[in-house]
Amino acid sequence: MDFKAVIIIVITLASFLPKHPSFQQSGIEGKVFLVSGNRMPLKLPGHRSDSTSAAGRPPDAAGSGVASTVCVFELTNDSQVVRQGTSPYCQAVHTRLIRQTDTDDKGNFSILLSPGTYSVFTKKGDLFYATRRDEKNNIAPVEVTPGKMTRVNCSVESDHKVIY
Repeated sequence: MDFKAVIIIVITLASFLPKHPSFQQSGIEGKVFLVSGNRMPLKLPGHRSDSTSAAGRPPDAAGSGVASTVCVFELTNDSQVVRQGTSPYCQAVHTRLIRQTDTDDKGNFSILLSPGTYSVFTKKGDLFYATRRDEKNNIAPVEVTPGKMTRVNCSVESDHKVIY
């Protein structure tokens, strides 16, 4: 077989790869939102529940996106971080950093990842931020499935103090 035939075969085979689901991209994509103000429970008209926290609303209802850094770690349990006092900030995360990316100025990001379960933090200076936990105290777990970009909304906390 000559060199031209090998190139034609490789090009022909490559044209079939994107159609096969196992060769589709997988990872996470989403937006980082700024949370601030009073996030205590409140009554919302028309809701079945008498109280819903403002933080419990969908992030897109909470405001516009904000530029930030998104960090993806191996699945991280609460016992594997060093907290800054009693705050939701972590001074250190003792699992492997898989990927890190900066968002655009509107908070949008996209990170290619292998299928698996990860913990997603936002970064503020030298601190890591995540508030969501699962029933096993894993921090901000996100499952990435083969051939799918999983949608993730993250948040960073404002420096402004709440005024009552």
